[in-house]
Amino acid sequence: MNKHRRWTFPLNAALWVSTSLSAAALLAGCAGTATPEAANTGGWVKNQVVDAYTFGFPLVASDIARERASGAARPGQAPLNTFRHAIALPPAGATGWPSVDTLDSSAWLDVSADPVIVTVPAAPRARYLDTRAFDAWSNALYSSADTTPFPKAQLIAFVPAGFTGTLPAGATRVETRTRYVWLSVRVRVNGMRDVREVRKLQTSMRIDTLTPTKGSLADPTSTVTGAWPGNATGQTPSVPPLPSAAPTASPGAQAEALDANAFFARLARSLDDNPPAADDAPAMSRLADLGVKPGEPVQFKKADAPLLASGVADGRAHLATAPSNAITKNGWTWFGDDVGNYGTDYILRAYLARHQPFSGTKAGEAKPVARVDSDGHPLNGANTYVLHFAPNQLPPVRGFWTLAAYTKDGAFANGKLPRLSLSDRDRLKKNRDGSVDVTVSAEAPPRARASNWLPAPDGDFQLTMRLYAPKPQASDGTWTPPAVERQ
Repeated sequence: MNKHRRWTFPLNAALWVSTSLSAAALLAGCAGTATPEAANTGGWVKNQVVDAYTFGFPLVASDIARERASGAARPGQAPLNTFRHAIALPPAGATGWPSVDTLDSSAWLDVSADPVIVTVPAAPRARYLDTRAFDAWSNALYSSADTTPFPKAQLIAFVPAGFTGTLPAGATRVETRTRYVWLSVRVRVNGMRDVREVRKLQTSMRIDTLTPTKGSLADPTSTVTGAWPGNATGQTPSVPPLPSAAPTASPGAQAEALDANAFFARLARSLDDNPPAADDAPAMSRLADLGVKPGEPVQFKKADAPLLASGVADGRAHLATAPSNAITKNGWTWFGDDVGNYGTDYILRAYLARHQPFSGTKAGEAKPVARVDSDGHPLNGANTYVLHFAPNQLPPVRGFWTLAAYTKDGAFANGKLPRLSLSDRDRLKKNRDGSVDVTVSAEAPPRARASNWLPAPDGDFQLTMRLYAPKPQASDGTWTPPAVERQ
């Protein structure tokens, strides 16, 4: 069965794109043994709550994202195993740190009933296209851009770990230990006139199950009772409803807003369908010590409420601080090694799940972010800034790069602007020595510098540079974005 659901960009962007960063360093060691601090009658301590919160946060955030995106009751939703296509570029004022250089098609896959087969057409005429997939813990399972940003036709089979059945000839096998997989296909679009061509590609994308009748669910919004692969109690634990939130609130923000009871109840239910890796056994043991077990109701003692609240508050504070293994240079912050393949680096995984959900590996993308100028002052549209790229030092990519300015809340500037981003396709004017100066300001510069002008919002803002299929020097810190100099 070939399933499609069309939707407009702002709805998708509001759910998924968030890149607010901080340059401070975080104390490492979330995954280690907790240091005794103020033991309760159950023998566990606040640091165990902090560690458990950090460990489980990506799964809770993705569970909320799936819940919000799956179904058919609201605009922007689609049943499981069904594409949702962005069919328009975001307008001025769009929120959620949206990209204006790609149209995205996404889907939540459910492999519990049958392997899921995804068909993606070839990218024509050297058009950038990246098919990405992540498990429910936000670990990268697949990315075509890791090897080529201009792939041929793709036939991908998502199967449960250990699946031994026969797959279609020529299919790339991708195993997942989690029941749910988030799939995204990003296709480069060169302005409004190019949208129609990309939409032609979208109509050729397919999601099928290996045995169509097995993969169909009578009610796509319902939850399958019991665990995947097994539930020890035979119960499906109840989960408190999500707190009300603005339509633009990200799933990560909603996960962060949950109190301890709601957070760990949702984590227990999600663990039932999405088991962790073998290396996570110590973290799962600490969860069990707290009374959080896959598929079982979570019942904390009332006397433990202050300790739980304090631990969750500390966990939230960790989420607000960039991990110490971030690359921070010239006022820019980004990530290289371990992104997408986290192992037991639970701090990095949780931080990105909150601020840059479902980040690809360093071979697939790099996303430097700047919020301060070269003197450490917040970027503000009342000022004029210059980024000086030395000769041959524009962002090194195998695919393409873009630079965009957002409000501190992740929105594009309002009003009729000549552009919302700069990219490698723009005819940037070079200096005599081959260098390039990019001007960033809310007010238009003199005409001589207009070709290199990136309009900025009024008030405080941040710059986000996206490198699609970056070269190694961009993800290992050898190449660095230039400092943002205030004029």
